Amino acid sequence: MFDDTDRRILRQLQAHPGVSTAQLAERAGLNSATCWRRLERLRERGVLRGARAVIDWRALGYSVEVSLRVTLDKTVPRAFDDFAAQARQIPEVLEIQTFLGQVDVRLGLIARDLAHYQELYRDRILTLPHISDLEALMHVARIKTDETVPL
Repeated sequence: MFDDTDRRILRQLQAHPGVSTAQLAERAGLNSATCWRRLERLRERGVLRGARAVIDWRALGYSVEVSLRVTLDKTVPRAFDDFAAQARQIPEVLEIQTFLGQVDVRLGLIARDLAHYQELYRDRILTLPHISDLEALMHVARIKTDETVPL
């Protein structure tokens, strides 16, 4: 499946995501052709799903982050599908997670300020279908954010 060379490539890629293939090969102790072939194989296997820009939404004027814990009306067969389809249409909703248990869905959303959040909450969130209970948790601080995988 994966060997130490693949792990070395992935560790270097996590630590230095913007490096060229030649730089990555050098850091991983490989020649460029071998590194390129390994990267292609990792992409084909679905291990590497792509590259993306990480934008700091605070730098764009968003200062409020809220987690909404949502319980849906389970008597409606398509409650989750209807809810998720409409929640996806709200640009300020950055994340939709599902859970097993009392809470069905968590929405992660951002707003420019509290007035903007209040507007979003009243006009967009409360109009989402099939909500039976909703709890808002205002984020105060992000202690750890790390998407690296221990390799």
